[in-house]
Amino acid sequence: MTAHATARVPEAAARALQEARSVAVLTGAGISAESGVPTFRDAQTGLWARYRAEDLATPEAFARDPVLLWNWYLWRRRLVGEAAPNAGHLALVELERRVPAFTLVTQNVDGLHRRAGSRAVVELHGCLLQGRRLDDGAVVEFEDPPAGQMPVCPQTGARLRPNVVWFGEMLPAVAMVAAREAAESCDLMLVVGTSGLVYPAAGLPAMAAEAGAKVMEVNPVDTPLTPLADWALRGGAATVLPALLARAFGTASAD
Repeated sequence: MTAHATARVPEAAARALQEARSVAVLTGAGISAESGVPTFRDAQTGLWARYRAEDLATPEAFARDPVLLWNWYLWRRRLVGEAAPNAGHLALVELERRVPAFTLVTQNVDGLHRRAGSRAVVELHGCLLQGRRLDDGAVVEFEDPPAGQMPVCPQTGARLRPNVVWFGEMLPAVAMVAAREAAESCDLMLVVGTSGLVYPAAGLPAMAAEAGAKVMEVNPVDTPLTPLADWALRGGAATVLPALLARAFGTASAD
């Protein structure tokens, strides 16, 4: 049996995707959880169980003890590095190939969409795989440093902070503008694996609907966004998204 054989996809939903010329996708922690990436708060295990994630992910925590904070983020990077994109990520790569205009907006910081092959990705909350130079704010890739040391820029040697949005910080303006433009210009918005509780990202589907787009939710359970959706497809992204593409475009089934 194929991985998506049990997913129920209404014909009207498949047709809407097939006919859409511009698609915006909003993804949340649910799609990454299917790759084994723990959610932000679930990650507090083992050595880190005595810390609250909300207390670590702040500018104040970085100023107080940058080595401690970096140790936490490097541990989270290793968790992400052990995960692989799942069938849901790969289905979105295929969807990008098939529609004229496509933007993938994600709240996830694990980089799995880019690793899967998605190109038009807006990372609203940044990415664990990158650092940001403290001197000029430039975003760079870096290697994990020896234990107990902080990462530095491989080009300049400047100290880095994680390239993620912390509590109390604004989302990157460029990313938020791109996300809004995608929501306001799309024919169809896919909302995948997100709780619909974290703003301003959770406001994007309403923005799309107000601009005349159809909204399709992919989630195992109802969320605050469900009443807004034209179609609520129940199940995980790794099951539902391949089934949706198979019905819309006749793509081959993935075992």
